[in-house]
Amino acid sequence: MQLQTSKEKIANIVMAQPEDASYDEIMRELAFERMIDRGLEDVRTGRVISNDDMASRIRSWQE
Repeated sequence: MQLQTSKEKIANIVMAQPEDASYDEIMRELAFERMIDRGLEDVRTGRVISNDDMASRIRSWQE
């Protein structure tokens, strides 16, 4: 399996949108895809925390 270049990935996302998609809708799709890629990279590199740790952090924000 050959990895897509960034340009190919972007082109595929844009081409998958409906013909009447607005600029903002396309940009949201591109941003969403980027967030997914970043999250998967975080998982691969071990930059994650447990649900308990996250719950503790959220509770500390509410104090």
